[in-house]
Amino acid sequence: MLNEDLQRFKDNMTQPWSLMYYKLVRAQLNDIVETKNLKILDFGSGFGWTANYLAKNNEVIAIEPNAEMIEERECENNYTQINGNVEKLKDFPDNSFDVVVCHNVLEFAMTYESERAEIVKEFSRILKSGGILSIVKHNKPGRIIFKVVFENNVDEAVRFLDGDDSSNNFGKINYYNHEDLAVWGNNLNIEKILGARILGMLQQNNDVKYEQEWQDKMFALEYKICDLEPYKNIAFCHHVLLRKG
Repeated sequence: MLNEDLQRFKDNMTQPWSLMYYKLVRAQLNDIVETKNLKILDFGSGFGWTANYLAKNNEVIAIEPNAEMIEERECENNYTQINGNVEKLKDFPDNSFDVVVCHNVLEFAMTYESERAEIVKEFSRILKSGGILSIVKHNKPGRIIFKVVFENNVDEAVRFLDGDDSSNNFGKINYYNHEDLAVWGNNLNIEKILGARILGMLQQNNDVKYEQEWQDKMFALEYKICDLEPYKNIAFCHHVLLRKG
């Protein structure tokens, strides 16, 4: 049985507003590289939602350190699941994957910059030339806006602004710059920085979020503005897409 924090996280991530986030990130990835007949690594795969989705048309290997999450993973489609961490990356030969995805993991997985750099360097090593690294990371301004607008929690927003920034589920968020990813990796170049969870999550009426018409309209809006400033600058998350030269 999952612990209370993980169960709360799982329940939240199966709500309409979270499903819209997954749909948007997948569409953004597919705009960069057609996710079909590829070899893909999902690092920090959690409950396997992304790995399972991608496994429909691709060969997918997923790595997750939390055994509880693996036991509850989604596995409608066939993919290889490995329990482990960064050490498992070293088992793969150079130029093994067309795509590596690592969504909302680097901020929590490693405390020190040198540790995050080690992971990204491994990502670059195992990516094929021309391969895509898909990173989703928290955007601090977007989190502060969410705390004020949706949760009406000004005190916590001020704490975030002052640097006391923690996640309820996975601990402290260790922010890093987008450009760090290119520095840490070998021959990685940023192609796109897109917004995710931009406006829909600020809607305080949760009831309307269960209506299909609202979901369709909000997805179309977020897809339209995810690459436009200033909208992507205030997004809760950023989707950074890098290509290996």
